Amino acid sequence: MTHAHPADGELHTDTTAMAAIEADEPRPPARWRMVVYSAIGIVMFFVPITVNGASSIPLDHLVTGVRGLLGPADRYVALALIAAGAVFPFATGRWRQSVTKTVFAFLGVVGLLTACMVVFGFGPSWILDKSIGPFLMDKLVVPVGLIVPIGGVFLALVIGYGLMEFVGVYLRPAMRPIWRVPGRAAVDAVASFVGSYALGLLLTNRMYTGGRYTAREAAIIAVGFSTVSATFMVIVAKTLDLMDHWLWYFFGTLVVTFVVTAITVRIPPLSRIPDEPFPGVVHVPEEAVTRDRFRVARRAAEQTLAEAPSLGRNVWLNFRDGLVMVLQILPSIMSVGLIALVLATYTPVFEWVGLIFQPVFWALGFSDPALMASASATSIAEMFIPATMLAGHEDFVARFVIGVVCVSAIIFFSALVPAILATDIPVKLWHLVVIWVERVVLTVLLATPLAHLVAALTS
Repeated sequence: MTHAHPADGELHTDTTAMAAIEADEPRPPARWRMVVYSAIGIVMFFVPITVNGASSIPLDHLVTGVRGLLGPADRYVALALIAAGAVFPFATGRWRQSVTKTVFAFLGVVGLLTACMVVFGFGPSWILDKSIGPFLMDKLVVPVGLIVPIGGVFLALVIGYGLMEFVGVYLRPAMRPIWRVPGRAAVDAVASFVGSYALGLLLTNRMYTGGRYTAREAAIIAVGFSTVSATFMVIVAKTLDLMDHWLWYFFGTLVVTFVVTAITVRIPPLSRIPDEPFPGVVHVPEEAVTRDRFRVARRAAEQTLAEAPSLGRNVWLNFRDGLVMVLQILPSIMSVGLIALVLATYTPVFEWVGLIFQPVFWALGFSDPALMASASATSIAEMFIPATMLAGHEDFVARFVIGVVCVSAIIFFSALVPAILATDIPVKLWHLVVIWVERVVLTVLLATPLAHLVAALTS
């Protein structure tokens, strides 16, 4: 091996990195698993097929089939999940851990009561209105309750056998200059986007407390990449009648989300968060790799493959994680979602909040800027509600933009806000509200020309 002059930093880094690779080459059995399992996962999430005249991704068809088999029992399955989710924080004592967890624990009880009213048909007429309680149950709770754990099975194939690590090595050169995070964050960011914000936040918090991220880097990843998963995006796309444009919607949303993050990291409040490691922990800097990148990527993938559990165990673990996430989310949807829909239907609260965004939609030439602004404003309560407000709208561009806002806004009180506040990452509540406003405005500005482009190319 060539010995570099001590002053030659880059070559010295390469030499160190390559020596480490040669000293610790993993030898995973059955290397075909990375290709075969990853390919199956990619097909399930990203390759639309037509079944019974409906074009969608295979995962959506599978969930539709499961729901068809359940028939009227699907509501009872959802009710059982909500009941388990409402009891969980009290059974484990988690409701006492913080004020936020206490509030959401009692909101879960409200969600259970609301779900019982809808399923058994009793209670106030404004809850039983088909556009409120039944809508939440049939259009959101039931699909989410099925698609997240079932989707977790196939996410195990995408993220569990080395594909993400292989791609992540090639994304490293872009991470620091564009998003101001280390290269190792590439896997975290993409896994959060494709997988789930809950698992992404767990990984981010572990990396921060372990000295792999600074406070600012952890905050950037938490509020910039930890958005809802691809499985939730399917529900948004179906609600807004965008499944015929699924690939445009998915990849367009991914690009917009990441570009918005690249902008927000350069402005307050994210830019003002201290760039310091977790208190009492020594920061672990990342070594750059500037040559033989394929070999480094292959090693990273094979390391994951060597440590991967059996297919059966991996599928079970991801299904279980999806189920646990559903238990946490569904009660919040039926409570926070209910509150938001009631406020949106019977009060002008979101119209007032929407005044922040109305000039943007007016300047971009939308035919109903007030509706678009109000819909965008509801994303702070629950990411799905904007889609419900634009469902059936005749303007494709309007539906596409709101679909992107649902995902790219990222921050919503029904689930993500309490999840972030429960971590060690030093992000305050007012930070999250300000970042939400920034993200909505930037998303609308970027998604509108994209939507016009998609409309022109697919008409």
